[in-house]
Amino acid sequence: MDGMKPAMESTAEENQDEREESKGCLDCCLKCLGGVPYASLVATILCFSGVALFCGCGHVALTGTVKMLENHFSHISSDHGTLMDVVQVLQYIIYGIASFFFLYGIILLAEGFYTTSAVKEMHSEFKTTVCGRCISAMFVFLTYILGLAWLGIFGFSAVPVFLFYNMWTTCGAMKSPIANLTSVDNICVDVRQYGVIPWNAEPGKACGQTLADICNTSEFYLSYHLYIVACAGAGATVIALLIYMMATTYNYAVLKFKSHDHTHTTKF
Repeated sequence: MDGMKPAMESTAEENQDEREESKGCLDCCLKCLGGVPYASLVATILCFSGVALFCGCGHVALTGTVKMLENHFSHISSDHGTLMDVVQVLQYIIYGIASFFFLYGIILLAEGFYTTSAVKEMHSEFKTTVCGRCISAMFVFLTYILGLAWLGIFGFSAVPVFLFYNMWTTCGAMKSPIANLTSVDNICVDVRQYGVIPWNAEPGKACGQTLADICNTSEFYLSYHLYIVACAGAGATVIALLIYMMATTYNYAVLKFKSHDHTHTTKF
């Protein structure tokens, strides 16, 4: 019996050590999860998704639009030469936007981890510096500017959706019973009135069955729906930047308050 007692005590100590070790791992995991900036993480995922949709779909939609105009509305290259240059510039801008926001999203996520760690460990030896607070303030300001810029991009991306929707509804009107009361050839779409191509471009417009055939082409169908997705991507990016604004502003305010409070505490 005396020999079994030390064995039982050693077994109990081992079980207690295992419980403490498992508890330590759990506490460590909970601490790590508590330091995750969930708002910045959600905003980063939403920003990457929105920018990818806007840039990818917008690039393909612009190419399809130019092809459709060349085939059906402007047969002379000089008439849509300016449009080709504008589309090429927009596509290069899309490349720049995609690259910039890929890096900026990662930087903001890292800044979110930094500020969240500073807030969570405000009573430990971790202290924020003036340089760190200035960098946080710079991100707040830059995110506000980018948010306003993306509001403009969102509005601009809705313009081709509106133009294609008008053309889509015109094609649908030719199939309605009301169209039988008049000649279908009198139902036309003139893209020159939108300023896409000059007034002297030929033919410049499509009527009747020609218009119906254009609406059934893959260029029109694909471009129309890609513009819708690109517009939705721009809207998602605006929402992501709004979340970034709230997260960075809150983190900066807390960091500044705790730094001010720590300064006053050390004086006493």
